[in-house]
Amino acid sequence: MGRSFGRLEDRVIISVAGKGGTGKTTIAVLILKTLIEETSKTILFVDADPSTNAPVVLNIPIKKTVGEVVEEFRKTVLDTTELGVDKSRIVEKWVMEVLMESPRFDLLAMGRGEGEGCYCYVNSVLTSILDKLASNYDVVIMDMEAGLEHISRRTERDVDIMFVVTDPSRMSLETAKRIKELIPEVHVEIRRLYIIGNKIPHGEFESYASKVGEFDLQLIGIVPPDPEILNFSVKGLSLLNIPDNSPSYEAVKNICRKVRLI
Repeated sequence: MGRSFGRLEDRVIISVAGKGGTGKTTIAVLILKTLIEETSKTILFVDADPSTNAPVVLNIPIKKTVGEVVEEFRKTVLDTTELGVDKSRIVEKWVMEVLMESPRFDLLAMGRGEGEGCYCYVNSVLTSILDKLASNYDVVIMDMEAGLEHISRRTERDVDIMFVVTDPSRMSLETAKRIKELIPEVHVEIRRLYIIGNKIPHGEFESYASKVGEFDLQLIGIVPPDPEILNFSVKGLSLLNIPDNSPSYEAVKNICRKVRLI
């Protein structure tokens, strides 16, 4: 897609986090659908979860993950002593080759590296490349790793809005609270942090909102159970094509409106 270099203050970094199984990727993709349909922004969607679920939900085949590129780089380039080889340019070229471009948004799947040894140099180069890449877009949506690892290992970048997705379980709210508590300890700047309650029946809204308040968290909205989500998953359809009147999409669009993303 044609990427624009908008004003810095116009760029928005969105992170979607939460306990595994809460529907984090579903919410991230519905946010993507909202921004595609309601704005003309250029968008980078980063699947930062090692399980790499977003391409499946989007029904987009990927060539390789960044993790696979890193492994190949470590095995074939990192230890070379050949003069004149700019290793950072090589890994940048390889990362750009796995970027999936489309007219509406671009997709980068991080995946997981499986090799042993020190990643310090590679991680440093990769961070620089991803920062430069992200600066080319108006909006970056990051579907983060489940749980707390991305916070405790400091692989989360500074973000404008973090949505922590929870389900009706108390455990998911415990995870959300720990994510909030860990942020200052690892010096990650999160300008706004909101809770999204996913798969919450309308009749349980007040009870759920009360639980969120007990954890001193800010609830921005709920997404009700939606049979269409399962239907699209079973059929292998892209969630971007879910009907505009589906309750889950309408709820997420309303949340985006509340935080002024649209």
